[in-house]
Amino acid sequence: MTLPREEAYDALEHRVMALRQNSRTGDERQTMSEVFDKDTMLGIYKLMKEGIIDTVEYPVSTGKEGNVFAARDSKGKMVALKIYRTSNATFNRISAYIEGDKRFRGLAGSKRKIIMAWAMKEYRNLQRMHDAGVSVPKPIRFHRNMLVMRYIGTQKAPAPLLKDVALDNAEEVYEFLLEQMRLMYQEAGLVHADLSEYNILYYRRQAIIIDVGQATLVEHINAKDFLYRDIDNINRFFRSRDVKVKDREDIFKEITEVEE
Repeated sequence: MTLPREEAYDALEHRVMALRQNSRTGDERQTMSEVFDKDTMLGIYKLMKEGIIDTVEYPVSTGKEGNVFAARDSKGKMVALKIYRTSNATFNRISAYIEGDKRFRGLAGSKRKIIMAWAMKEYRNLQRMHDAGVSVPKPIRFHRNMLVMRYIGTQKAPAPLLKDVALDNAEEVYEFLLEQMRLMYQEAGLVHADLSEYNILYYRRQAIIIDVGQATLVEHINAKDFLYRDIDNINRFFRSRDVKVKDREDIFKEITEVEE
């Protein structure tokens, strides 16, 4: 049952305080303080008023740019809430991917505005990939430096990363991921640009690609290099799982060349 507005914000503050206190180290507590700054708290509150978020449950992961939390919407359904930190480290990392992306052309202003634009970019990348049939979490909403998307996992725990799974169908998963890269390139017009076993979930015997904020348009000046790097990462991982991988040039052609 959704709480009245004032009570909802009070409950959010108490929950965030508990998350900070449960952090094991000083660095984790510092990270939590960076994540839940005043503007972000107000942003979550807006999502709560819209019914997109009702409660924040528990941390799922801490990434290079942001943190992901399991949450529930006003109907009690699990969703994933990704919050981009507005720190200098986050800004410095994403700047390399903004350069050359026409969707950021002419963007100026504060660091916070750049990071909010980055959250919007991940949302739009997810939309494009999802519409193209790529195996990604369905995007639900973005606001400021936050992204809400479909939660992948059980009520008790999120789906594991591919790197942590003992695969009994490694060849099948390998071929599936190559096809996802092809769909991403040809149907969505994007290159992931950071694809590896660290950015792929494995749930119900299917690979699900995540962390698509840095994905670039295929006409990006560095798209070819990014795609080769993605191919090399996937080949390296599956070679370690005793899969006979394909030649990188053959994969590149399969992904980029349209069949007549």
